Amino acid sequence: MSDHYPPIGDYALIGDCHSAALVSRTGSIDWACFPRFDAASCFGRLLDWEKGGHCSITPTGHASKPERTYVDGTLVLATTFRTSHGECVLYDCFTMRRGGAHAPRRELLRIVEGVRGRVELRVHVAARFDYGEVRAWVRQHGPRHFSAIGASDALVIAGDADLAQDRNHDLEAVFTTRPGERVRVWIHAADPAAIDPAPPEPPSSEDLDRRLDETLNWWGRWSSKGRLDGPDGPAALRSAIVLKALTNAPTGAVVAAPTTSLPEAIGEGRNWDYRYSWIRDAHITVRSLGELGLEAEADGFRRFVERSAAGSTDTLQIMYGVGGERRLTEYELGHLEGYRGSAPVRIGNGAATQLQLDVYGYLLDLTWRWHERGSSPDDDYWRFLLDLVDAAAERWPEPDCGIWEMRGGPRHFVHSKAMCWVALDRGIRLAEDCMRKAPAKRWREARDAVRDAIEREGWDDERKTFVQSFGSKDLDAALLLLPSFGFVAYDDERMVGTTDAIRRELDGSGGLLRRYRGDDNLAGKEGMFVACTFWLAECLARQGRQTEAREVFDRALSTGNDLGLLSEEYDPGTGELLGNFPQGLSHFSHIAAAVALADQPRSG
Repeated sequence: MSDHYPPIGDYALIGDCHSAALVSRTGSIDWACFPRFDAASCFGRLLDWEKGGHCSITPTGHASKPERTYVDGTLVLATTFRTSHGECVLYDCFTMRRGGAHAPRRELLRIVEGVRGRVELRVHVAARFDYGEVRAWVRQHGPRHFSAIGASDALVIAGDADLAQDRNHDLEAVFTTRPGERVRVWIHAADPAAIDPAPPEPPSSEDLDRRLDETLNWWGRWSSKGRLDGPDGPAALRSAIVLKALTNAPTGAVVAAPTTSLPEAIGEGRNWDYRYSWIRDAHITVRSLGELGLEAEADGFRRFVERSAAGSTDTLQIMYGVGGERRLTEYELGHLEGYRGSAPVRIGNGAATQLQLDVYGYLLDLTWRWHERGSSPDDDYWRFLLDLVDAAAERWPEPDCGIWEMRGGPRHFVHSKAMCWVALDRGIRLAEDCMRKAPAKRWREARDAVRDAIEREGWDDERKTFVQSFGSKDLDAALLLLPSFGFVAYDDERMVGTTDAIRRELDGSGGLLRRYRGDDNLAGKEGMFVACTFWLAECLARQGRQTEAREVFDRALSTGNDLGLLSEEYDPGTGELLGNFPQGLSHFSHIAAAVALADQPRSG
């Protein structure tokens, strides 16, 4: 069945800061999870074309290649269909409203508007709950008013189209658009008990039109707060909108991506569930949004982490569910074939139990930035921070799994050690600035010991570069992050040497970087890592090498699709986007590099 699957880059994201969906270029929703990012899919043929389910709206006859764009400053998708008889536009969104953080509508809205002539379209709603295992029980409750129920999931489906059940008990209709006329399809996620025996009446057509306008206004208000001057500004704002969409409004958690098991290599086993909140990724997300003036998310995430860890370092994890859940047990769904046959499909993520020492540095740096904006930790949070810094002081000599979550044995990763240095450094600064009691002498001694160890055991004097781990000759693109946290200056000759070595040795093709080289105990090859290439552009820009930085930046940005959405990885041989999509790590790295380019004067 692999021939049926569109390229990953053919998809667009819509979401409401609770749920997300992917819409294909041809107008099919092939991935959607209600009511949260990590819920079981109700439309999921992205991971199994026959079993997963979908909701499509597409012309019945021959049509030219659809054109699509986001309405400026929003996450409302507009897809234009043209046939020999006419033209229409399909608007797709999750509806938004003021106060929706804690009272979302939980509805997906699709509106087709005629532009010229007539276009005949077919709508097909095939709900498949629990990742395709449960075929929905569909019932009609009135004209154009249906429910679809399966176990603990339910959808209410309504609108203007004359939907009827087909032989598979899916809903289908054919309709024709005319200039200025609209046809609407409304899908609402509901509690099965609340709609049995009868769901509430659906909104009127006028109400649905108002909700589209309300959604456009909501996104417009939010995005208008962000600003980056220069030619890179619009694309950076698009990345910011993606990151906002990946933020869970009720809790402040930020998911790494809205999908699971999109492969890093087609047909291989490098398939992971990214619908969870990594402390590392979320920290850099709020940092990137802050650089565009979008700072409100930072405190929400800080509080999410404190709640999730229950204020205790002993229970701190590297990642959590979007509600703060700790048990993210990884298992495989054997009934799904996976995207283009790339099994297994995984739910949960075993990396949640790994030791990754960098988490201490990310949390302390987040708090330091929060303090610099005029807020300081209260007594309860300071006790939590004391424990974090103490943990960094005690545990930094231990090996860990590193930023890339290696599934082999633990190692002494330089990036992890450097982030322990960051935790100690920020703890010392906070204690001094906030006049808090702290074992500053012990922390300084530990901070100095970490630096000494890195400079002695994590440095290759022959090649003039930092290395991936103590005693290794391997390089790691994560070393490009060292100056962003102040461990070493961007223009320090050691960092310049490291940047050049990484650019030379990790270049996989045409200026795009791999994360690392060497055995990672996983089958198959991964593609070029988009975020790492943006890290290289940021380093080059901060080193005053503007022309080189621009070349690398443009190459990384060229891996995105026509909507500016970035994947985790990229195959330069085929031009395919790979991995979970869209990827938050790629988008916030794009913003950081764009800001660096805007900050630096042009040079050779």
